[in-house]
Amino acid sequence: MRTNPHILEINTARWLAVLGRRYGKKMTICHIPDEALDGIKAGGFDAVWLMGLWQRSPRALEIARSHVEIARAVSFQASGYQKEDIIASPYAVYDYSVDRDMDTEDGLIKLKKRLNDRGIMLLLDFVGNHFAADHPKTLTDPDLFINTGTTPPVSRPDWFFKTENGVYIAHGRDPFFPPWTDTAQLNYFNPKTQDFMLKTLERVASLCDGVRCDMSMLSLNKVHHDTWWQFLKGDKPRDEFWTKALSLIREKYPYFVFIAEVYWGLEWDIQELGFDYTYDKVLYDRLRFSEAENIKAHLGAEHLYQMRSIRFISNHDEESALKAFGREKSLAAAVLMSTIPGARMFYIQQVLGYKTSFPIQYVGPVAEQDIDKGVQEFYSGMLAITNNPSFHGGQWTLKQVSQVNDSETYKNVLTWEWAQGLEYKLVVINYSGVQSVCKIPFKTKYKSIICDFPVKQTDLPAEEICKNGMTLELKPYESRIYTLYL
Repeated sequence: MRTNPHILEINTARWLAVLGRRYGKKMTICHIPDEALDGIKAGGFDAVWLMGLWQRSPRALEIARSHVEIARAVSFQASGYQKEDIIASPYAVYDYSVDRDMDTEDGLIKLKKRLNDRGIMLLLDFVGNHFAADHPKTLTDPDLFINTGTTPPVSRPDWFFKTENGVYIAHGRDPFFPPWTDTAQLNYFNPKTQDFMLKTLERVASLCDGVRCDMSMLSLNKVHHDTWWQFLKGDKPRDEFWTKALSLIREKYPYFVFIAEVYWGLEWDIQELGFDYTYDKVLYDRLRFSEAENIKAHLGAEHLYQMRSIRFISNHDEESALKAFGREKSLAAAVLMSTIPGARMFYIQQVLGYKTSFPIQYVGPVAEQDIDKGVQEFYSGMLAITNNPSFHGGQWTLKQVSQVNDSETYKNVLTWEWAQGLEYKLVVINYSGVQSVCKIPFKTKYKSIICDFPVKQTDLPAEEICKNGMTLELKPYESRIYTLYL
């Protein structure tokens, strides 16, 4: 995988449903048309994360179809939906085998080869914190999970459910939110649980090129203890689970990729355990809620940390980028995340111009008016530009801009440079809702300066610009990408 790779997240069940409607037949992963995979390759993507491929839970399906909030969210955007358009959550994993509605293990192996033949890596989910509440192990081996035996929990009974065998098992839980009622919480202070999950991960690794580890920080010893201390049995493990997991997998698959969903300022802790990339939710929040100067401060962090961060402005957990940011701001944010160091993750609904997000359990049709074709064209052009090797193998430098005519709006402008050989890429973004003016000074003399994006412009006076600097007036949230030749 290239440095600063581009990763495409795909909600697998929804994608198959869309392809099925397009081609007029039931679609499985083995039969995904070549043109769909060729389109991913043409978009410059280095990896595909097929989210939600594993076998889903019957109980989670019942919960999803009776869930008031899911029904409300779907009916608001797709009033004519059918019951069959709602499926189980992909994060209540019943078994780490390919969901029977999507294909078989043989079909997955064939798809992986087709992707790899195109130079695309296959990433899959590893949900390490919990299983589905009706996972067979809740009955046959309940001590793999946080439980109180057959005695009802004295405190927080709403965190638990009772199995058919009369054992009270905890639901999976983020300590800042209510429990996920379709899940069962694993107990990482039980060595047997760790061994079971290591074997599970080993099996997953045999089927793909990397994993996106859901809520990875919940399995850290301190977090696990602080979340479940009153119910834990056994001593705190000497080593972190992830240390053992990464060592085990990389001994067998040296180039296997680990991506961590992680929050709460624990990104560096997870990186130090050996993860290739960690979620950069801080950047997402600053892009959405803050100003250019605070974004610039974040981009001044230690370079290795930047390189191992995964940038995003949309995924299956967040609101659609168009709704969360507003159209023009979302496009500026897209250029920004696509041209800074680190992995860049795009959600398929983002690049297809979905105006709103749907619950991940919804696989029904989306109305044409809910898709912005102009945004599709924007991403097609932008991804073609950022597929250039300079953005993946060049040296990145955060640049300064100068004030023009006493205007304070130069503070709204972010700019950086990628250098590779005789070719430089210059990115300039007015990350504000007002017109801004700035000057970019140059210390190097370039023979030619071309504007590549958003509109091609080849007649720029390179000699004059290098001598006097590049003075720019930028519309609100306007982005430009230039190529400079020595």
